[in-house]
Amino acid sequence: MKGTMKLPSATGVGEIVCEKILDEELGDKCGLYAKVTIPAGAALGYHEHHGNGESYFILSGEAVYDDNGVKRVIRAGDCTWTPDGNGHGVDNSAGKEAIVFMALIVNN
Repeated sequence: MKGTMKLPSATGVGEIVCEKILDEELGDKCGLYAKVTIPAGAALGYHEHHGNGESYFILSGEAVYDDNGVKRVIRAGDCTWTPDGNGHGVDNSAGKEAIVFMALIVNN
């Protein structure tokens, strides 16, 4: 279903806003195509993907990205890929502004 979802932050501070762009149009090929906003002080907790992979394209802001246990800073213009069987998370707990990105989950 298209629309906006609000998810709890892994830090307990703020809410993550997930605005679905397409839904039924994707059929069974994609699990999600959405614009995601993680406010300063919040985090999208580490999670693994099984049966799909996920890509983020960063539109604005910066945060610490956990790429299957390896942490690095991501910022506007960066693109990430988490393949099936791997995990990732985004930590904006020390951020001064929101990080905004497009998220695409591709099913196997």
